[in-house]
Amino acid sequence: MYAIVEIGGQQFKVQKEDKLFVNLLENEAGSDLEFDKVMLLADGDNIQVGMPVVEGARVKAKILDHVKADKVLVFKKKRRKGYQKLNGHRQPMTQIQIEEITV
Repeated sequence: MYAIVEIGGQQFKVQKEDKLFVNLLENEAGSDLEFDKVMLLADGDNIQVGMPVVEGARVKAKILDHVKADKVLVFKKKRRKGYQKLNGHRQPMTQIQIEEITV
């Protein structure tokens, strides 16, 4: 069984016991979450597609940790002008584990 769920404005394909990184969520580590924006729910040959969401479907998850993603480097250069600029940042992320998908 898997589901397509919207978390923080992005869509993820999730299954039970999956661990994934999403944009930073404001809850503390160790707390439980419940997502109700389930776009698609598939169980074998039985597929339910929501218009826009599947009614009554929920995904329960647990926050494992708040981490930073890998560094992203932004390099700007204007040729023949001697201008170079290097910036970088690390995006804050939340690691969650899917515990249950209910209908």
